[in-house]
Amino acid sequence: MMQGRIISAHGRHYVARVEEQLWHCYTRGKRAGICVGDYVDISPQGQNEARIEKVHERKSLLYRSDEMRSKQFAANVDVLLFITAVEPKFSDDLLGRALTAAWNEHVRPYIVLNKIDIQNGLEEARARLQPYRRLGVEVIECSTTEAEDLVAKLLPMIKGQTALLLGQSAMGKSSILNVLVPDANAHTQAHSQALGAGRHTTTKTELYDIRSNGEIIASLIDSPGFQNFGLLHLSDEQIVKGFPEFSEAIQHCRFYNCRHLQEPGCGVIAALEQGQIHPERHELYKRIIAENEAAQRW
Repeated sequence: MMQGRIISAHGRHYVARVEEQLWHCYTRGKRAGICVGDYVDISPQGQNEARIEKVHERKSLLYRSDEMRSKQFAANVDVLLFITAVEPKFSDDLLGRALTAAWNEHVRPYIVLNKIDIQNGLEEARARLQPYRRLGVEVIECSTTEAEDLVAKLLPMIKGQTALLLGQSAMGKSSILNVLVPDANAHTQAHSQALGAGRHTTTKTELYDIRSNGEIIASLIDSPGFQNFGLLHLSDEQIVKGFPEFSEAIQHCRFYNCRHLQEPGCGVIAALEQGQIHPERHELYKRIIAENEAAQRW
């Protein structure tokens, strides 16, 4: 028996890394629910083939969910690097949803503002990120045209940890990955070969190692760019956890089961009216609650 880590997946076929070796793995029977980032025990079944015998307990698990299903896509993440850019304009809605997911799993979020070499729109982007700074989320400004500066800023945030790269399409996420992991394309080809060329294609969620002098100093999970981020797997209580600026105001709610929408004596509504909670943040909260209610009825 060997312990490894899942670095890519397709259906019920996985690639596990055990030290420097890649193993093409499968599960017993129809067992599913294993995802990139999982630590697993595997037993060799042939040349570079193994069976997954056990999935270790996870410290965190991130999902994307919509009306049809919830899909877990990254496990044992310590840090979220949410990639935004000066242009094209990023979505506050998607950023807010990703933060909600991260805070629910005790994953520390950072916002990366990429393409700061583009002066036209830089101050506007900084202003749009100010509400998140006030929530205590650090914003890291960088440009892939200054590779050494980018590495110097991002590496200390993720050293010794597993970071998830997340962001919309066209934000420069792939360019950031290639700066942090210069041989990322070679890694991906190796993952595909381990899954079996011609039989399976890897998903775009993959784990890469960042190395220094041959030693792994951090892991990076890259997830495909997205245009929506459902949170239908979260309960009302979990959604509230994703809005830490509500926590103090909730202490002043008249009713213990207040949903912070339009109830009388709601501390959150009072804080909103007094300018202590950003209106767009409360609008996002209401959208997520409404979506989850509609999904349950459906």
